[in-house]
Amino acid sequence: MFQQKCNRRDCLKTLTLSASAMAIPPIIQAAAGSRKPNIVLIFTDDQGYADLGLYGARGFTTPHLDQMGREGIRFTDFHVAQPVCGASRAALLTGCYPNRIGMLGAPSHNSNHGISDGEMTIAEMLKQHDYAAAIFGKWHLGHHPPFLPTRHGFDEYFGLPYSNDMWPFHPENPGGYPPLPLIEGETVIQENPDQAKLTTWYTERAVDFIERNQDKPFFLYVAHSMPHVPLFVSRKFKGKSEQGMYGDVIMEIDWSVGQILAAVKQCGLDNDTLVIFTSDNGPWLSYGDHAGCALPLREGKGTTWDGGQRVPCIMRWPGKIPAGAVCDEPAMTIDILPTLAELADCRLPDHVIDGKSIWPLMAGAPNAETLHDALYFYWNDNLEAVRSGRWKLHFPHKYRTLAGKPGGVGGVPAKYEQAETGIALYDMKTDIGEQTNLAERYPDIVNCLAERGKRFDEQLKQTKRQAGKIHP
Repeated sequence: MFQQKCNRRDCLKTLTLSASAMAIPPIIQAAAGSRKPNIVLIFTDDQGYADLGLYGARGFTTPHLDQMGREGIRFTDFHVAQPVCGASRAALLTGCYPNRIGMLGAPSHNSNHGISDGEMTIAEMLKQHDYAAAIFGKWHLGHHPPFLPTRHGFDEYFGLPYSNDMWPFHPENPGGYPPLPLIEGETVIQENPDQAKLTTWYTERAVDFIERNQDKPFFLYVAHSMPHVPLFVSRKFKGKSEQGMYGDVIMEIDWSVGQILAAVKQCGLDNDTLVIFTSDNGPWLSYGDHAGCALPLREGKGTTWDGGQRVPCIMRWPGKIPAGAVCDEPAMTIDILPTLAELADCRLPDHVIDGKSIWPLMAGAPNAETLHDALYFYWNDNLEAVRSGRWKLHFPHKYRTLAGKPGGVGGVPAKYEQAETGIALYDMKTDIGEQTNLAERYPDIVNCLAERGKRFDEQLKQTKRQAGKIHP
């Protein structure tokens, strides 16, 4: 436990783990030379921390995801690298803070930037061992041809190039967007597709991909467009939940997970397949009854409070990940790429990445701890918070909030207010909702974390790389 008077070693997580935590668990060592693991990565859009049964969901059920959690591990302190669509996905696929690689915000139809050819995605990394790779769903790393998934390691792509609200029927900007493209490979095959069919389409493609590639290692990235607004759900699940449309949408996503897990099992691949389920950021609270829930966390999407960046995360790999495990150690989506590199025996990129392997956490190694001395919470290029161990320090910054007012109704958002925080320190073990500011009580911890954040931010800005650019 941190004391009131702390030194650097107390304040910041040491990079050194115990020998038992650092050692690769024997189950992986024994598998050396055998088939490389299949990877299924399921990434939802704007799903809140409390929007799964195992995390306290109300008004709808998620039986397949709950079963997946009981058969695997549930993370309680898992974060995205930025609380917005495009930036979050860039971090997931590259293992880097998005501002390190120039991928900020949510690129739209008029953006001229995208992921650089110099970055290495998970798909490109796994190509070292001839993985089949597909993405079905939302991309959001640039819509111009040089930025599409098929140019960055994926053999197959079917889905939307950016968010599903970037279309002519936006409730606050009607007619402000061109038709929404549905892309297969690099070809637009429909405009303004029937969004009620998206979850089913992605699921059918995912199952077919598994069946076609069961004899070789594969990477399947299912990046659901839902539950980002506008919400759409198929007839199979319309009206099924007590909560309403949002609950219906989550129940359909849960069905999708069940279909994917069943395909893995039916192909005899259960013991060879790691399945990861998480979300790109917290709920878009201004949409009210069409938004999710992050309680007991503070705020939601678009903020660096934990309601914006802490998300549900479940991982399953029978025989490798202990069933029914719970991990309370902090981790982040930037950790997925280096973890998969370790499991598939791939070389990491030559350039700097920010993630660390979390395999010891996933495998339940004794006394395993995060390898991060700290996690950094940015909004665009601005460092707004630092998390180290139990402590989270917010630097002074503005943020959006509903300030206790209700969100919108029926897909039309309420208006946010602008609020501002000063320097604030929270004990995330006892105050998960970030309510009690302990900065005055523990000034040494404040100074220590502030120094760490300043130093990291300076180093990142000195070594940051540029996004890809299209010059009109």
